[in-house]
Amino acid sequence: MGTNGSTMLEPLRQGLPPIDPSAVSSSVSCALPSRYEAVRGARRFTRSTLGQWDLDHRFDDVALVVSELVTNALRHALPSDPAPRESAGEPPVRLHLMRWTGRLVCAVRDPSHDGPTARQSEEDFSAESGRGLFLVDSFSDGWGWHPLAGSLRGKVVWALFRLG
Repeated sequence: MGTNGSTMLEPLRQGLPPIDPSAVSSSVSCALPSRYEAVRGARRFTRSTLGQWDLDHRFDDVALVVSELVTNALRHALPSDPAPRESAGEPPVRLHLMRWTGRLVCAVRDPSHDGPTARQSEEDFSAESGRGLFLVDSFSDGWGWHPLAGSLRGKVVWALFRLG
């Protein structure tokens, strides 16, 4: 299981500005059930983690971004039919929080290979969801995504916060 986490996040590390590995102070993750209540759980996990890292003052911005990323991931992770289809006990959505000396990254894994896109049309049924990426862009210092490496299905969407 530990190797899965590092393999999964390797492209994330490659996609970020160069970071001295010795500056990584903490990394935590939690599995989220494929139900919309998971957003509340993700916010609680974020509050508790930021409290342990003495970053309470960043909670509002980080929690807003985490909520948007988790909501988007659940849209892709939730089956359209009522029968649950979680593969081999591996939860479809996972939240990672990683802290370096001068930055914090939140990353959310989901089973979809489709990249996140902002909605273009006002007529779009889910146009409201397109605003989520605008909020992520506005409240973080950068964001991106990449497909999972190796045999893992899905993608990771991440947002970066600079810590002053």
